[in-house]
Amino acid sequence: MNKKIKRPSWDEYFMEIAKLVATRSTCLRRQVGAVIVKDRHILSTGYNGTPKGITHCEIVGCLREKLKVPSGERHELCRGLHAEQNALLQAALYGISLREATLYCTNQPCIICAKMLINAGIREIVILDGYPDPMAEEMLKEAKVKVRGIK
Repeated sequence: MNKKIKRPSWDEYFMEIAKLVATRSTCLRRQVGAVIVKDRHILSTGYNGTPKGITHCEIVGCLREKLKVPSGERHELCRGLHAEQNALLQAALYGISLREATLYCTNQPCIICAKMLINAGIREIVILDGYPDPMAEEMLKEAKVKVRGIK
């Protein structure tokens, strides 16, 4: 008897991994996960949170909440790094080229992350949810980085 197994598509597979990575987040406002893939192989992962050795926001509180900073603004007023930034830094730490790779991320990158992803050579970004940053969308389009959403 041949039983057909329901396997996820590659997009579903990598996005599910990004969602799992997001569960490691130390951010009190939003949990984001990122997975960078090339030729169907995971090169790097990252989640948003404080740098190594820095006290987590759940202990010291969220500066952005205290200052009532709206989402998508004043990124420098945060103790943490974005998931995309951590994925890029992990690849750099281990000498992994990301040229022509695809980023799977639970949220659309902000403008700061978009600029980093462009310079790292990321060619495609697959997102689960949007993010209020039209400048990032414009710059990714100009750089010919394909951005597409999945459910």
